[in-house]
Amino acid sequence: MLTIGELASYAGVTVRAVRHYHAKGLLPEPERDHCGYRRYDAGAVVELIRIRTLAEAGVPLARVGELLQAGEEEFAAAVADIDRRLRAEIRERQRHRERIARLASGDNLALPPEVAELLDRLRALGVDQRIVEVERDGWILVAAHAPERVPEWTARKGEQLADAALIDFYLTLSQALGWTADDPRLVELADRMAAYITRTADERGEDYLDDADIEPPFVTLMDTLAFDTAPPARRLIELLKERGWTGWTRLERVDPTRDTARTRQDDTAAQRSRRRR
Repeated sequence: MLTIGELASYAGVTVRAVRHYHAKGLLPEPERDHCGYRRYDAGAVVELIRIRTLAEAGVPLARVGELLQAGEEEFAAAVADIDRRLRAEIRERQRHRERIARLASGDNLALPPEVAELLDRLRALGVDQRIVEVERDGWILVAAHAPERVPEWTARKGEQLADAALIDFYLTLSQALGWTADDPRLVELADRMAAYITRTADERGEDYLDDADIEPPFVTLMDTLAFDTAPPARRLIELLKERGWTGWTRLERVDPTRDTARTRQDDTAAQRSRRRR
């Protein structure tokens, strides 16, 4: 007769495991001897080895007892079912590993590979990392909002990045991060940007510039993201509006004459209000 320690040693498990199998009802507990100790026979060793073998094979303890009592056909069917479950778990764990790998690679977190490639192109062109981060965060929002459109939009962005004028805009905007809102260089940048947008719209159509069909609240969210990271962008939008274009995330053609007249009316009204006060 064996003590619990000897039983565990023969079966290749710990005493704690034996007690756990007792608690789960997998291994019957023998009566205690006159000294108060449990004593196990050879059959208990065999049964414990069977339990250990099934558990190490990945069989849930909740099913070990069932398999120990199963006939040959029932056992084979149960093992096949467990094998299917284990293969599904392996696939899920592999997906987890892929996600972890994406975490380690920075831009790939929450972004499709084609977007990460675009961001790498911007870096290679010498675009300031803060601008790249604005692009990255914007793409994260877009990919979550309309993932089915991402391949189309990234392909278009890739075409645009082949245009030297747009690249020059990115590089100048990188420099503009240190400019104040009244820096005269922003005016020159707005002139160049407006010329680029107008030329593209005339050649490719205004839909080429923006057919995203993004809801206004989402546009505002995207714009705020850019303005908070690159403060000169807000002033640049104001200057672009004077040149016939408005918007950052969504570009739209506007009548600068009408907007200028409205601004003058607002200024006049404000002056009258101050005089009355």
